[in-house]
Amino acid sequence: MVTKVVPGLLIATQDAAQAAHEACGRITKSIHDAIRDRGTATIALSGGSSPLDAYRLLAKATIDWHKVHVYWVDERGVPPTHDRSNYGQAQKALLAPAGIPESNIHRMHGEATDLATAASDYEAELRETVKAKLGGLPSLDLLVMGIGDDGHTASLFPGDRTMYVTDKLVAAVPATADREARLTLTTPMLENARASVVIVLGKGKHPALERIWAANGALDETPARVIRNFRGSICWVIDRAAGGMG
Repeated sequence: MVTKVVPGLLIATQDAAQAAHEACGRITKSIHDAIRDRGTATIALSGGSSPLDAYRLLAKATIDWHKVHVYWVDERGVPPTHDRSNYGQAQKALLAPAGIPESNIHRMHGEATDLATAASDYEAELRETVKAKLGGLPSLDLLVMGIGDDGHTASLFPGDRTMYVTDKLVAAVPATADREARLTLTTPMLENARASVVIVLGKGKHPALERIWAANGALDETPARVIRNFRGSICWVIDRAAGGMG
């Protein structure tokens, strides 16, 4: 039997709709707490389909968005108007409906011809605009994370060496035969966040989730195991299918 250890709080829901409500509530609380304690909140969003319903609910929440700065966990190497752009998805689901000020939106420039320079520029922006620091590095108030069927998180993929980058806060991820190039926050930046909400939906995610929660495992096979080392609070919001119950 594989020993499982869930790092952090687990919220198991009946379905994706309930998961969206639970995730929205957790995200809203983290934002309110940060504004109460520090006057502003800094959050980083992930793409993919899993968080979109939570983003749509979040757009309707009572939040002073003038005090919230929005960043990205990762971005695909596409223009912001592309249907695969993480920014573009968040723009439709959250940013525009909530009326978040443009000056508070810090998107990754995935369309840049030189992604290494774009990564360096985004690191400089993080260092300048995220005022809270931990161990000398920027500390975001909240990460909204997800995992892929293959066990990736952010744009840290199985077999790719980006997961081992420690001298940069943002890295360019090279394209492969079946994946476009990316920009991603690296492990040192991810680990430094005060809190994270990890949304995991669907039967296809169950094997990866089992590997993440296993007491022992390899990062090369399941990069999302980096979540286990996050210093801040971790809240997993899953549905029955992801939990292997449906």
